[in-house]
Amino acid sequence: MVVFIVKVFVLSALISIAIKYGAPYFEVAETNITALVVVVLPSILMAIALGWRSQFPKL
Repeated sequence: MVVFIVKVFVLSALISIAIKYGAPYFEVAETNITALVVVVLPSILMAIALGWRSQFPKL
């Protein structure tokens, strides 16, 4: 359980660093569509991942 928490912490830290230092190099238009995509996309990706995972029996 501790290993899982450490993995999540490290991955979160890496994503945070990537956003902090990498995001200024990408110019994104400030539109309503962009905001909608940023808000809705994580939920859609999670639904796809969980739906795909439910197709396989647990071992």
